[in-house]
Amino acid sequence: MELLRFSAFWYGAILFVSPLLNQTEANLNIMKQRKLCKFCDVRASNCSGTGSCIVECDITAICAHLDEVCVSIWRKKDDNVTIDTMCYNPAQKLHGLVLDDYNNTKCEMKERKGMGSQFYICSCSEDECNEHVFFTSSSLNSQVMPVILVSLVPLLVLAVLVITSFYFYRVYHQRHVGSKRRMGPPLDFSDAHAIIMDDGGSDSSSTHANNLNHNTELLPIELDAQVGKGRFAEVYKAKLKQGSSAGEQAFETVAVKIFPDEEYASWKNEKDIFSDADLRHENVLHFLTAEERKVQKQYWLITAYQPRGNLQEYLTRHVISWQELWLLGGSLARGVAHLHSDHTPCGRYKVPIVHRDIKSSNILVKSDLTCCLCDFGLGLRLDNSLSVDELANSGQVGTARYMAPEVLESRINLENIESFKQTDVYSMALVLWEITSRCSAIGEVKEYEPPFGKVREHPCVESMKDSVLRDRGRPEIPNSWTIHPGIQMVCATIDECWDHDPEARLTAQCVAERFDDMEHLDKLSGCSDSEEKSPEEISAVDEK
Repeated sequence: MELLRFSAFWYGAILFVSPLLNQTEANLNIMKQRKLCKFCDVRASNCSGTGSCIVECDITAICAHLDEVCVSIWRKKDDNVTIDTMCYNPAQKLHGLVLDDYNNTKCEMKERKGMGSQFYICSCSEDECNEHVFFTSSSLNSQVMPVILVSLVPLLVLAVLVITSFYFYRVYHQRHVGSKRRMGPPLDFSDAHAIIMDDGGSDSSSTHANNLNHNTELLPIELDAQVGKGRFAEVYKAKLKQGSSAGEQAFETVAVKIFPDEEYASWKNEKDIFSDADLRHENVLHFLTAEERKVQKQYWLITAYQPRGNLQEYLTRHVISWQELWLLGGSLARGVAHLHSDHTPCGRYKVPIVHRDIKSSNILVKSDLTCCLCDFGLGLRLDNSLSVDELANSGQVGTARYMAPEVLESRINLENIESFKQTDVYSMALVLWEITSRCSAIGEVKEYEPPFGKVREHPCVESMKDSVLRDRGRPEIPNSWTIHPGIQMVCATIDECWDHDPEARLTAQCVAERFDDMEHLDKLSGCSDSEEKSPEEISAVDEK
């Protein structure tokens, strides 16, 4: 009986105390206050980056949200030292970085690499804790270092043994395979259409060259004929030898872009962009490999060969149908959209790229009458680590005839990487105008003429400023072009893409989607060209 009374007493006590505890917790939450932090924009600092220092900020702010913490950022580029302080939510990335030390009571600076300058950042959760910052030493504690070294030495020895064994295996295997290629029958390539026997022609998009040992042996390439020449390099049609069979020499037709010794920087930039596996796309020129030909003092880029040549040459020689305009324009937009995208078709993150020299002579026409982008010598990877200064130093680049107004005027918004993509869209609009001007669906088709054809053959920046900035001129779109519903939509798209205001322009992805919507407009309109040739018929004409 006593036990029952005792249990009842404690049960009643718990029922009585629980609401009080809940109310106390609620009161504590109410009492929780937003933090006070030093809050100054970027300003010059005397902090040396060692030891500790007081930030030169006389503004204390109440953070806007309860979950925000105090943050300080120290930067040094050349001799310029700056520091900025702020409130920030640690659940979100700042400059692409995770604030993983925000629970600290002190602001302990940690160096972060790859930010375009010497870069330290710290965060903490006490009021005004970001006023006094402490720079942590890059060297480990003297007592901890020996322990770490003793732990790592066996792993390092094992790693060296594994790498050495793998290296010798690869060298032996490649020599063994190389001797078979020289003495035995040719390799059995699954993509047989990419190999040309004797003097046949192909627009191969080979992947076989990558199977050779580029690091120790130069590819067996025989230059054929020069097919192009630009500011930095010359392009040759060439034969990539693949072995022999039944007395016949098997080879693959490739394109070789040759840079002289003094254009090493341009070669390296294009090689670095092409080497990104995420760049691969059906509307981007297929890259095989890059080589340093030290004996000739040359640098080579080896790519797939497209015998139809560049788009400017193709439009000069051909009047195209609406279907061909749709193929050329849509594939061009998809290629640019892939460059600009920050993810691959399968959803994986990729670094966006801007071409910065889109023009009809930097676009190749494939055998299926689709476009592929080439010549990335002026391309720029829009990496998050690029600083505003690095973007500013990228310069006023491109071909004057195709430069966007903001490029001509040197007023690109460096704070927003989308600004660089908008310059590509402007240039793409001029190319779409070129394609449209040679389409039979517009009515009377004149001889090929580049955009702003009335200015001289190779206009300078100043003369293009007069046409594009002063006169707000654009290539003419006659009313007769817009009778065809497909051409009407293309012209409306062009008009939105070369808008003087960069932010009013369409994205390349939007242009690609519009072309997808245009596929059946020719059939619905009943205005199609009765003598329109299929891509196969045009291919036959070209071969003749």
